Amino acid sequence: MPSREPAEQNGEPRRGRPGYDQRQVLDIAVDAFIEHGYDATSMGVLAERLGLSKSAIYHHFPSKGDLLRLALDEALAALEAVLVTPDAVAGPAADRLAVVLRGAVVVLVDKLPYVTLLLRVHGNTDVERDALARRRAFDRTVAALVAEACDEGSLRSDIDPRIVTRLLFGMINSIVEWYRPGGPESTQKLADDVLAVALDGLRVSRAGSAV
Repeated sequence: MPSREPAEQNGEPRRGRPGYDQRQVLDIAVDAFIEHGYDATSMGVLAERLGLSKSAIYHHFPSKGDLLRLALDEALAALEAVLVTPDAVAGPAADRLAVVLRGAVVVLVDKLPYVTLLLRVHGNTDVERDALARRRAFDRTVAALVAEACDEGSLRSDIDPRIVTRLLFGMINSIVEWYRPGGPESTQKLADDVLAVALDGLRVSRAGSAV
C-alpha cells in the first residue's frame, strides 16, 4: 500500500497534499466500489480506506461520481480502442472478429478491476447509464461483425448473430469471476484458449459445414 506520508518533492515532504497520486486514489476507489458496491461506498469509506481526510480526496476528485466516471472510462476506452486497430478494420470479417475478441480478453486481464466494475454497474446514475450505452454500442459493433462473418460464409449462419454475440461475451466476461493475475497461464495463452473454444464451433470449413 502506498505510504500515507506526504509525497516528497526534492527530498522534502510536499506539505498539505495527500500522499497518494490521482491514479492510486482511483485504483483504491475501484477496489472499494467492487467490494461494497458503488452506492454503498461513501466518500467517508474511501477516506478511511486511504487513511486520508475527505478533503484530501476532493483535492484529486470533485465527487464520487467523478471517480466512477474515470474508472468506467478506463475500461471502455480500452475496449473501444480494440475496434479501431488496423487488424480489426481490414480483412475477412471472421479474422477481424478474432482480433476483437482477443483484444477484449487482453483488455480484461490488463484492466481487470476496471472491467469488473464496468460489468457490475446497474444504471442507477447518469454516469452508469452513459457507460452502459457505450458498452451496448460496443456489443452492437461486435454483433454486426458476427453477422458479416456469417454473410461471407466463414461462420455458421444457422445461429442468430445476436445470440452468438451474447454467448461470446458471456464467456469472456466470466473471466472476471475466476481469473487471478500472476497465474501460470499468460494473457496471450488465455486469449488463445478463449478463441479456440469460442470460434472453433462457429467456423465453416471449405466444404461448407461447421468445423
